[in-house]
Amino acid sequence: MRSKRLTRRSRISATAAATVLLTIGATITATSSPATAAPTAVAHDDFNGDGYPDLVVSAPGGTVSAMKGAGYVAVLYGSASGISASRRATFSLSTPGIQGLAQTNDHFGKVTASGDLDGDGYADLVVGMPGKDIGSATDAGAATVLFGSRTGLHGADSLWLQDDTPKEGDQFTLGLATGRFSASGTQLAVLTKTTMQTYFFEVTIDARRTSADADSLSSFSSQGPGDFQPAALTSGDYNNDGADDLVLLGTSSYYPAELYGMSLYLPGGPDGLPDGLHGAEISGGGPVGASGDINRDGYTDLVVGSPTERDSGGNPSGAGVFFVQFGGPNGPGGPSGSNRQFWTQNSSGVPGVNKIGDAFGGAISVGDINGDGYADAAIAAPGNDIGTATDAGTVWIFRGSATGLTTKGIRTLSQDISSVPGTAEKADQFGSALRLIDANRDRRAGLIAGAPGEDTNDGGAWVFSGTSSGLATSGSWWFNGAKLHAPSPDARFGETLAP
Repeated sequence: MRSKRLTRRSRISATAAATVLLTIGATITATSSPATAAPTAVAHDDFNGDGYPDLVVSAPGGTVSAMKGAGYVAVLYGSASGISASRRATFSLSTPGIQGLAQTNDHFGKVTASGDLDGDGYADLVVGMPGKDIGSATDAGAATVLFGSRTGLHGADSLWLQDDTPKEGDQFTLGLATGRFSASGTQLAVLTKTTMQTYFFEVTIDARRTSADADSLSSFSSQGPGDFQPAALTSGDYNNDGADDLVLLGTSSYYPAELYGMSLYLPGGPDGLPDGLHGAEISGGGPVGASGDINRDGYTDLVVGSPTERDSGGNPSGAGVFFVQFGGPNGPGGPSGSNRQFWTQNSSGVPGVNKIGDAFGGAISVGDINGDGYADAAIAAPGNDIGTATDAGTVWIFRGSATGLTTKGIRTLSQDISSVPGTAEKADQFGSALRLIDANRDRRAGLIAGAPGEDTNDGGAWVFSGTSSGLATSGSWWFNGAKLHAPSPDARFGETLAP
């Protein structure tokens, strides 16, 4: 990776009754009406403050206001009985109160992130549109921030984010992540094709329309072989110092024949993230990642997938690999990747065989399924063939243990299992997005698996309950846009599940 210090001026706009935004090196002020705080500390995904995590499912291909591919997101609220399609709300650029105008191929919800950004006790949702056209700048990108409340997310007082000087193809919100990267509250990291910025939120009570300047944190080059090509962000306290750290996920084109995984670790601290993107390269990275404490040692671990990669054993290109980078005092993986695990479908005890285009590690989620205190991992190969059904998709469930992920009790999930609704079909891409979530707070995370190619790109999401013996396929169910009375044709429902 070649990097240089960049001081670029960018405009972050807010309308009346929005929030205060601060970025690295500057202050951005917006407004919000005072809110009644939730009674307890809020989880990053509890939008109504009732103590139950909520689920966000994106349909970035959905037709909204006659605009194909404008996109929408659906929010299903958790409760003592888990998530239900009857407790939901949908949002798009045509929702009253949300700024912006729905346009063809905005792909609203292509990237999402959640956290209590304004510190009012309710989680907020950031909805990214990296393909949003701004004026004549194609794919400049933008985002909407939806704020939580006692009644959940709402379009009123939403905040619009975009670059002050939109650049064609820069894809503002290519990646999103939230975390406590400094001594301040929850912050938002925004990745573009060329920069990364970090924003701090603060609430004011006046209702003036405001905007301000902000400095970008840094820039990086993606030209030529060997350069880092950023793709996504994830966060967690990998060194257990009380501040969240940030990981830039992506690929390297050092070998022109294929993209190899590459990731950079940026530790947080009292002064925030290191300036200039001067992070440590993680030995064994990729464009897909999730975090959780797999070995229960108090350090957050990083699980990162490289679905386009072959391994050193000469397996087919695009078969895919994933790594467990254990957290420790020096961050994930330790020196030269000495504290990590490496997995493929050809690893001992893993069902399956590496095949070209499987994209093993193409989606990852981490959570405690059986309530034993060790985080488990769901790993998908959305390009996995089942019989003659190419790219039908399969998910593997690895259990956590004191020594990391284990194949003891490993299992696979697909639509080819009789107790799972549906049929494995060509291009379903089952598992393209995964989310382990304890929506009923029984200390056992259930799994949501998205299959955006289901029914020729209408898409769908499958729900599996967590039990003391693992995920249960019995009683599993699925839903799509049509079942939520939302646009369904070519919606690619389930392509993204909010982290």
